[in-house]
Amino acid sequence: MVRCWRHSEANLEDPHCMHCGPMSSFRIPHKVLWGSLAVTLLIVVIGLGVTAHLGLQRKTQVVRIPDHTGEFINQSALIDKHNNVVTYFVTSHVNQTSTVIFDVRQGLVCYKPDNQDSCFLRRMESLDYENVKSHLNKSEKQDSQVWLVGNETERHTEFMGVLPSSRLDASSLQEPLQSLCKEASVYWTRRSDGKSPGKHRLIYFCIDICFPSNICVSVCFYYLPE
Repeated sequence: MVRCWRHSEANLEDPHCMHCGPMSSFRIPHKVLWGSLAVTLLIVVIGLGVTAHLGLQRKTQVVRIPDHTGEFINQSALIDKHNNVVTYFVTSHVNQTSTVIFDVRQGLVCYKPDNQDSCFLRRMESLDYENVKSHLNKSEKQDSQVWLVGNETERHTEFMGVLPSSRLDASSLQEPLQSLCKEASVYWTRRSDGKSPGKHRLIYFCIDICFPSNICVSVCFYYLPE
């Protein structure tokens, strides 16, 4: 039998009687304390990482851009600095939205017209890198609006010949091109050196893209013979 007693109110409890009275203090075990600190630190690190990643992405609105026919279109650009990708969404006056991806890492441009189940690829060229950098090098992290002045806008027209025999499987593409073209036919295209394909070649559609450098490019596609 274990007996417990107090010498006085000022004295501590008998160290031999650990379970006979209320504890004078409560101490948190070191393992629990360090575990809690580690979890808190991990949450802070994850939060900073997500914030930094979102800071590398922003959406820039470009409104009221006259296309090659003189009609006004709306364009927005999603800039992903982390992956060096700029995605353009071009909405025509008839409310059809085409998607164009400039993937700097892979050196590819992919066009996906809204009214077609097809994607069209080509290699990026030096001018493409310059135009895309005008978006990637911007320091703003918030949405902004860019108004292009018609009289000051530099305009170009590019003609792309679609190679029907160059069809490839969308599964062979890497992201984000694979997601864009996963249910579409994918074809390589070939530039016609800035010259019109001629009257005997039918131009099927054009996509207009404008850059913050006040340069607008009309990319027109036609099909080459097999």
